[in-house]
Amino acid sequence: MDIYNPFSILNTFAKKRFGDYWFETGTPTFLVELMKGCGYNLKKLMREYATADSLNGLETFRKNPVPILYQSGYLTIKDYDSRFKTYILGFPNKEVEDGFMEFLLPSYTGMDNSEATFGIMNFVKDIESGDTDAFMKRLTTFFADTPYELARDLELHYQNVMFILFKMLGFYTQAEYHTSDGRIDMVVKTPDYIYVMEFKLDGTAEEAMRQIESKDYALPFECDGRKLVKVGVNFSYEKRNVERWIVK
Repeated sequence: MDIYNPFSILNTFAKKRFGDYWFETGTPTFLVELMKGCGYNLKKLMREYATADSLNGLETFRKNPVPILYQSGYLTIKDYDSRFKTYILGFPNKEVEDGFMEFLLPSYTGMDNSEATFGIMNFVKDIESGDTDAFMKRLTTFFADTPYELARDLELHYQNVMFILFKMLGFYTQAEYHTSDGRIDMVVKTPDYIYVMEFKLDGTAEEAMRQIESKDYALPFECDGRKLVKVGVNFSYEKRNVERWIVK
């Protein structure tokens, strides 16, 4: 079930253009600081699970931001598992999702709003033109500019920033994102290119590339017709940044 907000619809007709009208009525600064403070994995925003009791109670919000995200309208009920009496939550509509991601990026990177907007634009231009090295150099600068205090849990920080980045790239391209312990893998599709990316934390770029090839991550796209680009990347805990990447 998607939610269509009357405030947004009325503004759309009045101004004759789509916009984040509901989101503009208030900024979720408190919620973002809460998620950062309790170490929330942002990927869970796409499919969060909760019981009725947890949604109605705010007493544990400093450890779990989900009840406040739900009660403030940033998450809504998308489905219900009657067997386990569990609600499945997600963003109510694309307006809320887009606006929330745009707000999260400067909050998690220390960039201001204009820098974040132009940064995403340049990332999109890099991958659409096939300039993988420019994309990776931009990503390295992206992490280098992140304040030290924002990256105390380095692996979760990398996962959260990459999730926001690739969600926002997904507004302009097709981007899929998966994570597990010590690694992140992504597939990004543009009109002319398909990128298969593997990210390691304190491994090597060679290990990342070997995993792409040994697991045949690129195999489903070999007959697609678009140019296939494989990228193996290693993040260094010591450097707190991208250490090396390989492109094939």
